[in-house]
Amino acid sequence: MRVVMFGYQTWGHRTLTALLDSEHDVVMVVTHPKSEHAYEKIWSDSVAELAEENGVPVVIRNRPDDEELIQRLKEADPDIIVANNWRTWIPPRIYTLPRHGTLNIHDSLLPKYAGFSPLIWALINGETEVGVTAHMMDDVLDAGDIVDQRAVPVGPTDTTTDLFHKTVELIAPVTIGALARIAAGETEFTPQSRAQATFFHKRAEEDIRINWDWPAEVLERLVRAQSAPYPAAFTFHKGKRLEILAAVVSEGRYGGTPGRIFYREGDGVAIVAGADARTGRNHGLVITRVRTEDGRELPATEYLTSMGGYLTDRP
Repeated sequence: MRVVMFGYQTWGHRTLTALLDSEHDVVMVVTHPKSEHAYEKIWSDSVAELAEENGVPVVIRNRPDDEELIQRLKEADPDIIVANNWRTWIPPRIYTLPRHGTLNIHDSLLPKYAGFSPLIWALINGETEVGVTAHMMDDVLDAGDIVDQRAVPVGPTDTTTDLFHKTVELIAPVTIGALARIAAGETEFTPQSRAQATFFHKRAEEDIRINWDWPAEVLERLVRAQSAPYPAAFTFHKGKRLEILAAVVSEGRYGGTPGRIFYREGDGVAIVAGADARTGRNHGLVITRVRTEDGRELPATEYLTSMGGYLTDRP
């Protein structure tokens, strides 16, 4: 089939690589301009450079809503558009333009975790598996019929970085598997259950601030979810920002007030956690490695040298 690809960053790069290695003919690529936004500099393999290296015409756009782009798409005469990590809304006059419509590749097990940052949210929420879904695009974001979907398990110590590397390997088989069904003439795919759908927003500074009212199990997953190269989860100690780079759930149960710097356990320092910590039934969060406001990384036991006092969510 003749394919136009819309994509950006490493997700788009992997999708284009799969298409170039397939039997399909990539006739045009549409991608975003290079960005200096912190999140968009993570996993930033260039779709434009890969296309140019392979002699594929490239169109650079922030939004796909101008007449020149529409005309170029008509001239490209695609059988299908394949999109992955396109950052803005694609209007119906574009996604319905090809003979077979538009196939979107999304890094979650739809209908759950539609929208943004699905791996981070899934890890925070304790999901046991994550994956990649290929679905037909319609007028609701990430809601079209599922053509192909594959999953990988979430290990007990996996970080979001680990899950990225696991799921990015699924892009090629999911994309090419879905295209094979479409090329074979199939038109009936699996509708998504709207009752099961969840939709998440982009991560922001507020989303990585530690709330010590959360249970230790959730905070431990938050720390793993905000693994490098993502910005680390943070708290405040004596008015200064403190990033938590590594932590585990305590073996002991610690009662008192959430955020209390309480007890040395193993290789770290146990912090009281959970809104009902006063009951004494909760495990704490054992912080093992931190980064200070001036950029120093060190074991938590070297930073928190005396017990007492509090970690807080505000200076």
